Amino acid sequence: MKQSFYVYSSGDLKRKDNTLQFTTYEGEKRDIPVERISDIYVMSEMTFNTNFINYISKYGIPMHFFNHYSFYTGSYYPRESLLAGQMLVRQVEHYTDDSKRIVIARKFIEAAADNIYRNLRYYNGRGKDVSVYMTEIDSLRRGIPSAEKVDELMGIEGNIRKSYYSAWNIIVDQDIRFEKRVMHPPDNMINSLISYVNSLIYTKALSEIYKTQLDPTISYLHEPGVRRYSLCLDLTEVFKPLIGDRLIFSLLNRRQITEGSFTKELNFMHLKQEASRLIVSEFENRLKKTIMHRELGRKVSYQYLMRLEAYRLIKHLIGEKEYEGFRIWW
Repeated sequence: MKQSFYVYSSGDLKRKDNTLQFTTYEGEKRDIPVERISDIYVMSEMTFNTNFINYISKYGIPMHFFNHYSFYTGSYYPRESLLAGQMLVRQVEHYTDDSKRIVIARKFIEAAADNIYRNLRYYNGRGKDVSVYMTEIDSLRRGIPSAEKVDELMGIEGNIRKSYYSAWNIIVDQDIRFEKRVMHPPDNMINSLISYVNSLIYTKALSEIYKTQLDPTISYLHEPGVRRYSLCLDLTEVFKPLIGDRLIFSLLNRRQITEGSFTKELNFMHLKQEASRLIVSEFENRLKKTIMHRELGRKVSYQYLMRLEAYRLIKHLIGEKEYEGFRIWW
């Protein structure tokens, strides 16, 4: 079974015969069977050459890069092996035609809002009184079907998340003083944690889209732009409540992550390495969790759900079946 390879020690990545080898700057060496790697996460200073890049490209292995502050900085995305001209045309058509684009954008927000509401209902039933936020979000999401412009949808989504994040002060068993979402840069430990976890989900979505015929730069909810794979942003809206937010609640309520996991002098922007490793470990474990898929009739992992979401979108684009975003039912 393929898995992600995370590199925290500084060193050198290179091809060695028919496999990969990682050598730390201290001289420790580790051979990595290339057939077992799904993607590579570089969390440290790293050197590699074109021979290495050409080799991982042959196996379709993306690389994702994070800086000293655990902020995602970018990805190396191998040349697509599954792209089809007809699919690219369909993707573009559904973006340029406003009537087609808004249908898909609505579906993303409807699923995201439903999954957010499901999270609140889960905790409300376990002694966390967040009923006032559930009422607010239920009222807000009723406006989604009538939204005619993407900007209008994004405004609804913003208000839903504002109410949702207000409930975090009740859900989390630590004194987090979380008032609003701030991203560029994060201004406290919760915003730093959300940004880090969301970037992990974003890169996983990119890795899964790579295994389909979709072009990750053409999106429907988020505006396509330079230096980003905006379709990943669309898909992660659906999965952040299930994969990201539930992971964050667990980490905080178990006190696996606290203020001590961050560098206080840097306004909690810098996540310490041991905390980053812990989050990644818990994140990967969560991705391996399985559910009995209602349509397929078999168990699938959380990570595979993202690829299935891409397949659902493909069916919509080719006119086979209308897209419906994934919804938590448990």
